[in-house]
Amino acid sequence: MLLAKEQLIATIVIIFAAAIVIALERKFPYNKGQSFFRDGLLDDFVFYNGLQNFILGIIISWVIKAIDQSTNLSRLHIISSWPVYLQIAFFVVTHDFYIYWFHRLQHKSKFLWRIHEAHHSNNQIDWLAGARSHAFEILINQTIEFAPIVLLGAAPEVALYKGAISAIWGMYIHSNINVHSGPLQLFFNGPEMHRWHHSDDNDLAYNKNFSTKLAIWDWIFGTAFFPKDIKAQRFGLSDVNFPQNYFRQFFFAFRRFDK
Repeated sequence: MLLAKEQLIATIVIIFAAAIVIALERKFPYNKGQSFFRDGLLDDFVFYNGLQNFILGIIISWVIKAIDQSTNLSRLHIISSWPVYLQIAFFVVTHDFYIYWFHRLQHKSKFLWRIHEAHHSNNQIDWLAGARSHAFEILINQTIEFAPIVLLGAAPEVALYKGAISAIWGMYIHSNINVHSGPLQLFFNGPEMHRWHHSDDNDLAYNKNFSTKLAIWDWIFGTAFFPKDIKAQRFGLSDVNFPQNYFRQFFFAFRRFDK
């Protein structure tokens, strides 16, 4: 009963955060003239954010349960004695470190790029653009995100809090908000840097700004790109005719490689 209550609270917080981000996009746009009802909005909301997440959530929970039943790792309660806030901080930082390196690998590997391509296909980057990720990318990343939470014996609510943080931060870094966070951008990622990662109008920005939550990874490992006097203006994939339908986008990842 307690977990159901916390699930409801987490959902309300995510919805409330989305409403705030949308309002800030309208009031303080990074790129003026972006339409709220952009191309692909319905696919991103209904299929990627709704149906796909629901189905994958069930599959991922099955996978994690099977791993746990075969290893019995959660029975060791490795971090169960930690305070909940410390458990959350641990998984936020460690998963973010993993995502940074896996994200870099996706941009270098022609095979992994195919399942990451969809995430870069939107011509307008906004609060919902981050939801567009291929099912196989989500399957890999969220299994790796949530499996350690279960296997290390974290408190049940940690997965809820971690999921809510990821959802809200994902909306924020993709948002069309003209943020000026100053020195904080050295540590915490936001639209200032991440919109450059999605840009398609500056060669210097290619393969830069891979961080999700903590921008510090980009600064430490030399992949930061943060020009102060210009803004990213064009987004999407100019080198491929990416389909506009969710189902075509799913199968587009499995097309033949050019010889």
